[in-house]
Amino acid sequence: MSLSQQLDKINNKTYKVGIIGLGYVGLPLMWTFHKKEMPVIGFDLDPHKVDCITSGTPYIKHLGEEMMGILSKSDRCEATTDFNRMDEADALLMCVPTPLNHHREPDMTYVEKTTETVSEHLREGQLVILESTTYPGTTEDLIIPILEKGSGLKAGKDFYVAYSPEREDPGNPDFNTSKIPKVVGGHGNDALTLACALYDTAIVQTVPVSDTKTAEAVKLTENIFRSVNIAMVNELKVIYHAMGIDVHEVLDAAGTKPFGFMKFTPGPGLGGHCIPIDPFYLTWKAREVEQPTRFIELAGEINTNMPRYVIRRTLEALNHHKKALNGSSVLLIGLAYKPNVDDDRESPTYKLMELYEEMGADVSYYDPYVPVIRPSREYPHYAGIKSVEWNEETIRSFDAVVIATNHDEINYRELASWSDCIVDTRNAMKNASQDSNKVFKA
Repeated sequence: MSLSQQLDKINNKTYKVGIIGLGYVGLPLMWTFHKKEMPVIGFDLDPHKVDCITSGTPYIKHLGEEMMGILSKSDRCEATTDFNRMDEADALLMCVPTPLNHHREPDMTYVEKTTETVSEHLREGQLVILESTTYPGTTEDLIIPILEKGSGLKAGKDFYVAYSPEREDPGNPDFNTSKIPKVVGGHGNDALTLACALYDTAIVQTVPVSDTKTAEAVKLTENIFRSVNIAMVNELKVIYHAMGIDVHEVLDAAGTKPFGFMKFTPGPGLGGHCIPIDPFYLTWKAREVEQPTRFIELAGEINTNMPRYVIRRTLEALNHHKKALNGSSVLLIGLAYKPNVDDDRESPTYKLMELYEEMGADVSYYDPYVPVIRPSREYPHYAGIKSVEWNEETIRSFDAVVIATNHDEINYRELASWSDCIVDTRNAMKNASQDSNKVFKA
């Protein structure tokens, strides 16, 4: 099928979009294309996700029941575990994890296996797009060779390849997938034209760049920018506390400057699938070209050490009440890595749980968005543990309460009246209590 025929199918809304991986990136992408009347087929290894889409049952809380109900009843949308149906799609968008291994190096296993599967079903004229965050050169050096070897077809001649990094911000009411401009890099001009035309049907703006390597670098740059700035305010938090200065008051005041300043907020560490991981993709790749990444690594060191600062402040808080951390009961509020979502990937709360337990504390958690801890690669031993109930008797039973995630749903005034020892890593108690004998900022 020629490029012009492909573009005609896109314009006529008969171009079928295949999405591989129906998680926090793939599911919103499915919804976005569906809303713009494009036919969509989703692929996932997890039959639970497929069943949920078929039945209209939410499995990502902040996306809501209405969306799932509409998808389940639509004749333009379906989900399947049958990867043999990949050839039905005109475009295949890969939204799979790109974690780190135990040596803090890129783990490309999911990308490689998915690409191998795509290569087995690849047909002439298909467009393949990687959306997962990765190091510069992935598309050209890894994706295309696997696709060509497995299919016997030639990229740029028989099929099209592009890279367009996801830019999801789970739970953000102001920016969903359709409202966030999409950076697109293509393997050749035809691939770029086709990929931009596809995203133009559903996304507010496409931002074409010169090649896939540049697009891959854009995503890393965005998240390294955040990592470095978060590290800066985390370091300032520790410094200003030693000086008796409230870093949150400083940042609020500095944030009134209409130019030259962008406000970032400190916390107990980094969470989510992007910021704790992505900088290491560039540091790993930079070693290949013998370039140091001192600034990026320093930021990672500061952010990684923040949970230990929270432990130190908890020791001080309990000591103020003439208690030791060893033998005390600690309640962590918030397992999700950010407010008002159920996304607990790379959450610093897990590291806090481990550190408190190492110090001899009895640890529990409360999170209205994560009632039960799901299995994970990093913390399989916590799978199945349930959130405690939110009531006065339960909260009063803990020697210390540590706010790790500031969900809006939590009643902080109740917390202030129920607990005498609160370690606040998020400035959540700002409007609930400023009692220095009760609230200890960390």
